[in-house]
Amino acid sequence: MFGIFNHPNAAALTYYGLFALQHRGQESAGIVSAKANGELFNLHKAMGLVGQVFQSADIERLTGTRAIGHTRYSTTGSSNLVNAQPMIGHGARGQIGLAHNGNLINADVLRDELEKRGSIFQTTNDSEIMLHLLAQPTDGNNGSALSALTRARGAFSLVIMSEHEIIGVRDPFGFRPLVLGKLDDAYVLASETCAFDLVHAEFIREIEPGEVVIIDDTGIRSEWPFRQEKKAFCMFEYVYFARPDSLIDDVNVAAARTNMGRELARLHPVEADVVVPVPDSGNYAALGYAEELSIPFEHAFVRNHYIGRTFLAPSQLIRDFNVRIKLNLIKGAVKNRRVVVVDDSIVRGTTARARVTSLREAGAKEVHMRVSCPPHRHACHYGIDFPDPESLLANQLSHEQICDYLGADSVGYLDVPSMVRATGIPESNFCLACFNGKYPIPVDPALDKYIMERRDNRENYLVAADSHPNLFTDLK
Repeated sequence: MFGIFNHPNAAALTYYGLFALQHRGQESAGIVSAKANGELFNLHKAMGLVGQVFQSADIERLTGTRAIGHTRYSTTGSSNLVNAQPMIGHGARGQIGLAHNGNLINADVLRDELEKRGSIFQTTNDSEIMLHLLAQPTDGNNGSALSALTRARGAFSLVIMSEHEIIGVRDPFGFRPLVLGKLDDAYVLASETCAFDLVHAEFIREIEPGEVVIIDDTGIRSEWPFRQEKKAFCMFEYVYFARPDSLIDDVNVAAARTNMGRELARLHPVEADVVVPVPDSGNYAALGYAEELSIPFEHAFVRNHYIGRTFLAPSQLIRDFNVRIKLNLIKGAVKNRRVVVVDDSIVRGTTARARVTSLREAGAKEVHMRVSCPPHRHACHYGIDFPDPESLLANQLSHEQICDYLGADSVGYLDVPSMVRATGIPESNFCLACFNGKYPIPVDPALDKYIMERRDNRENYLVAADSHPNLFTDLK
């Protein structure tokens, strides 16, 4: 997400900001802009990468001094244009544009409630629910319209544009990042600080968990409508998702990943001739591993940069295709050598197995797989796309079976304490649920089952909900 207030080239800067944030979503992109209070918003969005979605003429049509933009990576809702963001709504307080990063765990409950009150939904994703909550008329005793967002449970960082202001919202657990910057007289919001570097904006600070930042003609102010919760920042942002040149909690992501590699080397050393990273997200961990054990570091895999992240692809068919064409191997770098291949994570195991196979075919004498995070054994309900535990390799196989499945001579995962230590941040500040199953917001497995049924068949879901009313008590 990216947003800017009070700049004559708002849409163009948002376009560049989205370029810097392309790694966070590759299915669709969009920008909405506005020139003056009360004028209709200008919106352009389409399926594809940022450079494919926007041409010069599109940016020229997006006139105005404020804009918000979004690149989508779907975790709820199908991958099609109707679910692309930003979304625009018209409600009691005029026009609203919204971009959302995260995942709501009570989305289906809220959607059913809103539909019973007359709301008509145009999409199948949970972001539109936030838009409907904001568009609802407020009771005079309830204060700000933003108080409606306290109904949402789960992960949500939001950039909102109304007819008078730009608003940044971060859920009280702080699952997803959101940062504030300044460019001349303009204020900027973004998912990561790397977007500020590209547009030469000055990083001011992170938006705090539970904070709502409101930017308008009078300046900038904060509201705190949410109940205070224990911090639960997503560790996977450090491991994989964030760009290495970003700062998160004053920690450089590249430095954290290098430290994870060092910790991994101490935990699982091996005698080898070369350390090879799986680019790009494994680069820094491999460097740390090689430096710690004084093993030569070499780039043996050559990445095709015109292929997106395989983890983010929306279907298994496309993932398998990408695995075959994303990386090619420099055979001479590994032939007749003992190789340590370092990756940031193994989720489904598809790419890791292909890498080991290619190394064997290239003549590697030994292949040792090292992974700079712990085994993924649990679903993520807060915005990372591994929702089904049955698709997680470490949840289905023992350590020995994983080694056999991958075809490696050995496999070594980083453990939770070492991973946390690499960041220099207290463990209590993180969500580690995908590794240890300890969810900051409890998720009822039975409710999860019916939510999945609803996404396949809404009618069946409603029957199930009526038959099991107690499932929804806590989330209401």
